[in-house]
Amino acid sequence: MTTRLFGEPVQRREDPRLLTGRGRFLDDLGGDALAAAFVRSPHAHARIRDIDVAAALDVEGLVAVYTWEDLPERVGRPLPLLIPHPALTHGRTAYPLARDVVRHVGEPVVMVVATDRYAAEDACALIEVDYEPLKPVVGLEEAVQGAQLVHEDVPGNVGAHLVQEVAAADGRGAREAIETAPHTLAFRLDIERSASMPLEGRGVYARWDGRDLRVYSSTQTSTSVRMAVAAALELPLPQVEVIAPDVGGGFGVKIVHPWPEEVLVPWAAMTLGREIKWTEDRREHFISSAHERGQVQYVRVGFDDDGRVLGLDVTILHDHGAYTPYGIIVPIVTSTQLLGPYRIGAYRVEFTAVYTNTVQVTPYRGAGRPQGVFCMERTMDKIARYLGKDRTEVREANFIEPDEFPYDQGMTFQDGRPLIYDSGDYPEMLRMLKELIGWDSFERRPGRGIGIGCYVEGTGVGPYEGGHVQVTSDGRVHVSTGLTSQGQGHETVFAQIAATELGVPIERVSVVTGDTRRFGYAVGTFASRAAVVSGNAIALACRKVRDKALRIAADALEADPADLEITDGMVHVAGTPTASIPLSTVAVLANPLRYAFDDETAKATQFSGTTSPDRPPVAEGDEPGLEGRDYYSPIRSTFASGMHAAIVETDPETAEIKVARYAVVHDCGRLINPMIVEGQIHGGVAQGIGGALYERMVYDPHGQLVNASFMDFLMPYATEIPHIETAHLETPSPLNPLGIKGAGEAGVIPVSAVIASAIEDAEGIPIDRMPISPSELFDLRSRMR
Repeated sequence: MTTRLFGEPVQRREDPRLLTGRGRFLDDLGGDALAAAFVRSPHAHARIRDIDVAAALDVEGLVAVYTWEDLPERVGRPLPLLIPHPALTHGRTAYPLARDVVRHVGEPVVMVVATDRYAAEDACALIEVDYEPLKPVVGLEEAVQGAQLVHEDVPGNVGAHLVQEVAAADGRGAREAIETAPHTLAFRLDIERSASMPLEGRGVYARWDGRDLRVYSSTQTSTSVRMAVAAALELPLPQVEVIAPDVGGGFGVKIVHPWPEEVLVPWAAMTLGREIKWTEDRREHFISSAHERGQVQYVRVGFDDDGRVLGLDVTILHDHGAYTPYGIIVPIVTSTQLLGPYRIGAYRVEFTAVYTNTVQVTPYRGAGRPQGVFCMERTMDKIARYLGKDRTEVREANFIEPDEFPYDQGMTFQDGRPLIYDSGDYPEMLRMLKELIGWDSFERRPGRGIGIGCYVEGTGVGPYEGGHVQVTSDGRVHVSTGLTSQGQGHETVFAQIAATELGVPIERVSVVTGDTRRFGYAVGTFASRAAVVSGNAIALACRKVRDKALRIAADALEADPADLEITDGMVHVAGTPTASIPLSTVAVLANPLRYAFDDETAKATQFSGTTSPDRPPVAEGDEPGLEGRDYYSPIRSTFASGMHAAIVETDPETAEIKVARYAVVHDCGRLINPMIVEGQIHGGVAQGIGGALYERMVYDPHGQLVNASFMDFLMPYATEIPHIETAHLETPSPLNPLGIKGAGEAGVIPVSAVIASAIEDAEGIPIDRMPISPSELFDLRSRMR
């Protein structure tokens, strides 16, 4: 048995429970609760003239019907804009239930509560809403023309506008550098809308006992939901608890808070004095949650004969949908992470975020990075093609070198901190990738091409996370953190960290996440931050516990704490295992008791003789118990990196696209559990292939989402995903005690760029728009003839 588990491929501890149907998800709870359902707008843009609920009142089992006018002021106000920014000059958020105007299909208009979901849906079907249809704004080009407005008080539909520029070493701006460069290129790139599709949709279940409110939510941020609900319902924070049970995937869509339902369901539970539950169906998820990815990018680049970029000027139009509840994080990430592993001579980026009458846009796994990487990597490929150089050669000419870290890109990142890369070795990573995929020996032929994509990913953003660690008298270690889990393997990796730090078998460690009763301060699981921020907080908490354990054990063993170590749950003198004391006994000694509850606690009572009669049972400045709490607040983000390559084959007749091979080299600093990291990469690549070849949100000119079901929204099966070959490079981060970086989103980030690069190589046709379908490739071929 070992207690050195950091870096080992420990099997996921949560899998036996989740894979055998013993997980407890939102809809497994509240079997006796009343059910909520919603009447949602069928129009993309319309004024509400009247709502007639009379016919619904006769439905057997109906308990209540609410429109916006029924809500008290504190509940009916617009939902919060979570991340304000000076560039977001016209931030707009929705009301929990639509007031006067609806701005996308699926916006909630009426809430119904009934004895079961069937009755609630029947009542919804009988409610008549009189709409005055308004002309919708659909698509970026239409939005920027500003002929029709999504919000009457937002001129030109422009919610935000931001310019960042980094001058060249000689002081010249990007545009001047481009004009004077030996070579220039200009082109347009498009990435369409997509969305995360977690197996479990959103859901809320609320209980009110007259004083305290307990809310269960399938959320990525239980502590933030708690604060948002308490604020909306004007309840003291200690009277609200929020629990995230097992959550079936999030991928960003569950970081938004509060969703309208997270306010309305608890409020109705308080109003009616009954338990109420709402679970989202799949169509609701398509039309009333959130999407991402939609951008148009205009690129101008100047470069020298070696392909070295001297100036880069990118103008981005970003589709923000109907509202901006999560601010402008997505286009900020696109505009800053676009730079990737490269040292760009001068860089200017300008983005404009516009409103459309479509579902709101919030972060989705990768959060703006796939768009940025698509832009930069397409640029590298175009430079190579123009100069007749190998694509890897051009990338090498622009790499930041290993001895240049920390490297300041001179910009401001999404967390308001400087965009400074902490560590990396990009030339070595490229060498590993070329060897893994066989780049130099690849045999190119019509219909068979190879592609590459490189990226840098800001991970582990702040502001903080915390951890609490307690050793009980049976020697078990209990770890809790407010950060939630949606299947990433947190239970395993946090247990690995605790087991390693405390020197105990991992079987003795339990982990609780996302329960505000156990840990009330946290930010949430997103942005590849869990391992970096919560992992380090748990490690720091363990070190506090370890220091205390060694101090108490040293008294018992009459040894110097510096001479002690902990192995397999035993505190012993280094090199002398016989001079030892179990950690369980140390926990007993740390907690002097008056009463005995079992054999272990009997050793800690006042007549047990375990403490000196000349000292108080609990020393001054000390606390009873063997436990510790600590927080980790990063000074700035860590920057993971990676490079992907793929070989694709295209059918000469049908234009079907097959990914034949896929290779990944990834650097997320020190690996806690390489098997879990590989799992994250595999899942991300699969999601990325879906985004590159299949997934898109198709709106018609009326703002109707015409593929809002899994019959029409294509996701890849296992048959479309090739074996993914992976290799790891570890450049520890100097920014945190564990030297780790995030890994959760990496797999998805460069895939569209890689697949585009490979298709272009196979076909000899510029690929500037993703995703790409066989019919679109067929059309491209036809146009090039």
